[in-house]
Amino acid sequence: MTSGLTRYILRRLVHSVGLLLLISMLGFTIPRLAPGGPAQFLEDPRIGPDFRARVIESFGLNDPLPIQYLKWLGNVARLDFGYSFVDRRPVIEKIWERIPATFQLSLASFVLGLLGIPLGVYAALRRGRWQDQAIRVFTVLGNALPHWWLGLMLLILSASTLRIFPLGGMYTVGNGSLPDRLWHLALPALIGALGGWIGFSRFVRSEILDILGQDYIRTAQAKGLGSRVVLYGHALRNALIPIVTMLGGVLSGLFSGSVLFETTFSWPGLGRMSVDAAFQRDFPVLMALTVIFSALLIFGNLLADIAYGWVDPRVRYD
Repeated sequence: MTSGLTRYILRRLVHSVGLLLLISMLGFTIPRLAPGGPAQFLEDPRIGPDFRARVIESFGLNDPLPIQYLKWLGNVARLDFGYSFVDRRPVIEKIWERIPATFQLSLASFVLGLLGIPLGVYAALRRGRWQDQAIRVFTVLGNALPHWWLGLMLLILSASTLRIFPLGGMYTVGNGSLPDRLWHLALPALIGALGGWIGFSRFVRSEILDILGQDYIRTAQAKGLGSRVVLYGHALRNALIPIVTMLGGVLSGLFSGSVLFETTFSWPGLGRMSVDAAFQRDFPVLMALTVIFSALLIFGNLLADIAYGWVDPRVRYD
């Protein structure tokens, strides 16, 4: 690791910590200023005195707002996000239970979405032919239709006519075998991968066509290098540069990008958990997910910037 890269990483880490603190401050303050905040929740007569005292101590509701934030931030540093207002369970315990479901769906969607890269290469190599035109029409239509709406329509069609896919959930009650789980995973993963097919294929096609017209590509061809060497060793490597910038949000998307999909397909992950917490005004869960999603997004962008230098040797961090 060069000294320039080390300084760059340290500089970005300092900026990232400051940004995360700002996001956490907003995520902490807004629920307390909004109607129905934690203080009003404690007025519910169904809440027992023990749980009320535990919430007051956890949030420091008897203290001024800045002191409340500092106490909450100290608890967050220990991964203590308090207790859920709904079922009185520790928030971190509920989050750990939902992570595998979200990771499973999002990772499957991401891996399938990577097929958009060879799809873009294929379209570029057949520029102007019917294959290229068909891929372009597919990407335009896919980009125009909301993916959650398309998934909902496929669910309705499957339920009423085709009966190919289940109506939702991770597995059939009483089954839970691997084939049954894959059957439930198929449709939401395919709908989730649609964004990768559209985005990756369009970017790769555009970059490949632009790079194939560069002078160094013609020089490599004039030296007698094979078409595969020129394509995969020179053109594709440079075409992946913009793809790296798109991967900055992948890390956070593995957890937070599936909110609509999990709601549409009744998938019990973090995305659906955040929607349920918003409707139930479960502020400890909402604040915890805000911090976690923000940290993943910031860290993902940092990894993308570092990887940018590996893909493009011309990038310098001095």
